[in-house]
Amino acid sequence: MINTLSNKQPATKMQAFQVFNLLTSIHPLSNDVLCYLENNLYTLTVKKGEILDEAGNVCEMIYFIRRGVIRAYVKEDKRDVTTWISVENELAASIASFVVQTPSVDNLQAIEDAELIGISFTSLQQLYELIPAFNIAARRMYEKYYVDAEIRALIARQSKAEKKYEFFLQSYGHLSNRIPLTYIASFLGINLATLSRIRSQRRRMK
Repeated sequence: MINTLSNKQPATKMQAFQVFNLLTSIHPLSNDVLCYLENNLYTLTVKKGEILDEAGNVCEMIYFIRRGVIRAYVKEDKRDVTTWISVENELAASIASFVVQTPSVDNLQAIEDAELIGISFTSLQQLYELIPAFNIAARRMYEKYYVDAEIRALIARQSKAEKKYEFFLQSYGHLSNRIPLTYIASFLGINLATLSRIRSQRRRMK
């Protein structure tokens, strides 16, 4: 099911302050940024299973996850291939589509009921222009995103399923018992039976 964004609402001051605190922990920002966020952030609830953004569309919003889990996936023949998974206090967007405003290649889906705070591409560009110091905080957020992307690429390059899962636990251990195994297997590029076998072996070894 595709979310129509019909329940999008302006963010409250408290919700804007939550995002402001996260950004300030990355780089000190003035209250001008907080005032701008109060007027340009939106909240959105997404039910488990709903599609937040669909492949082929331009990603117009970038989201901060207050609660829940969002995954991105691409269609490969008749199966879904999970490309990333984000949880609370992380960002969710089809980044390439959002940054260059071209059609996205992946779908964004809630795999738990989720509460999101979003800002539009246009509003974010205006914030860059109005308050140059914000560019530093944004750059550092993007740097974290690309570090995560490199970790995902490293996992994908591993030839052995056991090694893939070991890298997954090192970087995403907090997700191992929260995310359905079918999505973890898809993320790692292995089949569900193989993942179940690896997890059983690790439990026996412990």
